Amino acid sequence: MAISNLRLKAYGKINLGLDVVRRREDGYHEVRMIMQTVGIYDMIDLFRTAQAGIRVETNLYYLPNDDNNLVYKAAKLLMDEFHIQEGVFIKLQKFIPVAAGMAGGSSDAAAVLFGVNKMFRLGLSLEELMERGVKIGADVPYCLLRGTVLAEGIGEKLTKLPPVPQCQILIAKPPIGVSTKYVYENLHANELKPEEHPDIDGLIEGIQQKNLHTISGKLGNVLEKVTIREYPVIQSIKECMRELGAVGSLMSGSGPTVFGLFENPNLAARAYEELRYGKASHLAKQVYLTSFFQRKDEKNTL
Repeated sequence: MAISNLRLKAYGKINLGLDVVRRREDGYHEVRMIMQTVGIYDMIDLFRTAQAGIRVETNLYYLPNDDNNLVYKAAKLLMDEFHIQEGVFIKLQKFIPVAAGMAGGSSDAAAVLFGVNKMFRLGLSLEELMERGVKIGADVPYCLLRGTVLAEGIGEKLTKLPPVPQCQILIAKPPIGVSTKYVYENLHANELKPEEHPDIDGLIEGIQQKNLHTISGKLGNVLEKVTIREYPVIQSIKECMRELGAVGSLMSGSGPTVFGLFENPNLAARAYEELRYGKASHLAKQVYLTSFFQRKDEKNTL
């Protein structure tokens, strides 16, 4: 029986650790990152249509609905390869902050790859989807795999790690936009001193020990060196979270989103209230309280 529609969740991520090893001759940056899926997600509805082509609708007026949107590119990649004659309508509801270092666009693309593969019974394995996903973006293979993962190369070489200990995660995005390209171009990775690189191996050891305090002590993002210099509000949010009880706080990706890890749910809830409605509310435009995403046997979920 043909699948006429699918509802999918596209989960966001944070970086528990992000190191840029070097800038390669081809202009790409070689990285070592610990990626972690969190419980904030976009909702995607896929509808099979008799009319050929791809149509995209979003809940945010400023997002493109053509091939400048990664969900369109993801659908087109598979539909062109497998010569699908029918069409697809993609309804995207965004909840992950946009341009925030949480891989929202990449996760949306990953969900559409998964959905089109399932809807049209293309028979591609997860590994085969990941091979195609990297053509859309370096984070797409990770967003298909999900969980706690070491990413190397340009982000496409992935190694599964044990799940991190569960805790409360406070996520705050200040009212600014950050250019990922600008941040990487101004990092000058090849000039960094050894002590300026985060301890990714130490972070992996903390994850393997399932020790949240060790993990929190090893959080590190080399891109903060550039982004915080340009946007000091990121440092202010980090300090605010620590003052409110976070055992660790860090900027995710190239920013500007900041997350804090909380052992105590009551402290996490109070910190959320303070950043969302209290005296610190001027620091952040969007605030979320969530937890780590643990892979579950959810229907139609990657």
